[in-house]
Amino acid sequence: MESMQNVAPQTQSTSEPPALVRLSDKAAAMVQETIQRENLQGSGLRVAVVGGGCSGFQYSLDIEKEQRAGDMVFEVKGVRCFVDPMSSMYLMGVEIDYVEGQFGQSGFSFKNPNAKHTCGCGSSFSA
Repeated sequence: MESMQNVAPQTQSTSEPPALVRLSDKAAAMVQETIQRENLQGSGLRVAVVGGGCSGFQYSLDIEKEQRAGDMVFEVKGVRCFVDPMSSMYLMGVEIDYVEGQFGQSGFSFKNPNAKHTCGCGSSFSA
């Protein structure tokens, strides 16, 4: 006797994979504001890791018009982001925030779960 099984039809998810990096609401707003202020509509945020700093690596943020060959491209809170393959190894799960400190000090801060050591200023790390 043949048995029939109810099999739910498989549907492909249309949602995109989770973003490589996360932006706080404040960070996303600051990037969008900069793009508008500098008249760079259509541009995105390049998030990279470069050699240097007191701990070996430092973060780099730039506004760029186009992606480069090999870039991972994704959108976070309305901001198009570009990450090169080398940087992606160090940026998985990084949270980027924009903080305003005392005495007019402000800037982007990075919370990196992959960092083994972070320098005192928070702008460089070792992996």
